[in-house]
Amino acid sequence: MPTVPEQRPGDGHEATMLLERARAAVDPVLRAALGSLPGPMRRVALYHFGWEQADGTPAGGGSGKAIRPALVLAAASALGGPVARASAVRAAAAVELVHNFTLLHDDVMDRDTTRRHRPTAWTVFGDADAILAGDALQALALRLLAEDPHPAASAAAARLADCVVELCAGQHADTAMEQRGPGEVTLAETLAMAEAKTGALLGCACAIGALYADAQDADVAALDGFGREAGLAFQLIDDVIGIWGDPRRTGKPAGADLTARKKSLPVVAALTSGTPEAAELAAAYATPHHEEEDLEEIALAVERAGGRDWAQTQAADRMARAMQEVARAVPDPEAAGGLLALAEFVTRRTT
Repeated sequence: MPTVPEQRPGDGHEATMLLERARAAVDPVLRAALGSLPGPMRRVALYHFGWEQADGTPAGGGSGKAIRPALVLAAASALGGPVARASAVRAAAAVELVHNFTLLHDDVMDRDTTRRHRPTAWTVFGDADAILAGDALQALALRLLAEDPHPAASAAAARLADCVVELCAGQHADTAMEQRGPGEVTLAETLAMAEAKTGALLGCACAIGALYADAQDADVAALDGFGREAGLAFQLIDDVIGIWGDPRRTGKPAGADLTARKKSLPVVAALTSGTPEAAELAAAYATPHHEEEDLEEIALAVERAGGRDWAQTQAADRMARAMQEVARAVPDPEAAGGLLALAEFVTRRTT
């Protein structure tokens, strides 16, 4: 059995470099793809990516951290070296397009008003235009792979399409859960929903990178498992930030998840803890948010019921599982370093 690679000092710096390299590689492909859209959808997409203002003038905003394309490229490099990494740029851009398709749609469904420190696309252009722009991004992703001459492109397209179906199932489960009472949701189904919504695309990104390195099926599956476990860790930390994060760094209002009564992982862990604070939290969650409500008190109830500690412990456990998965496919710690650095980055972030 391969040993689990140990994290190395300086991984934060390495991850930052990998993300910057990924963004530099995929941005030209993304800009070209968005430039091919009809005018109205191009305008919404360029605004969403942070490259234009609502009036079409250039903007200096960023288009996200590029975690998913970085995972595609790091996986290809880990199993196939620089040549495989270079060949996977279009695939990495396709994964990023799918990610942004989900963001556009999720913002509409969740009625989120802020993303990346600016108003969400639906609040600026309306629901219909935001949804249609998201649809167009998904089509662009599949077109990038359909036009890619690489032998792995067809398998990557099929994998990405299957992932979109899983993402939709996860989002459906999430919205359905929000309609149920605070005592009607289990931790197991919340974890399953989170894997489908977040873990699936990170796993798909890693698996596609492996496909572009001509990896064996077992290695592709192992990297998919790595991405899924890292994705769950990512979601756990994201849910912690959604309650306790600093809005000056997150770009979202403080306690936004509590305001929306989202049944995030820390909240469900608290609700199912059997503690007195769980009953207090359930009572708060059973009533709609009102302006005078003390969100800090609700956050404190989640924390006292063990939701925050559980989420952080669970994130560490998922990271350990992710490291075991990557060791199956890439037993050399040096070769696996990029993947591990990125996984460490997404689970150690505080914004």
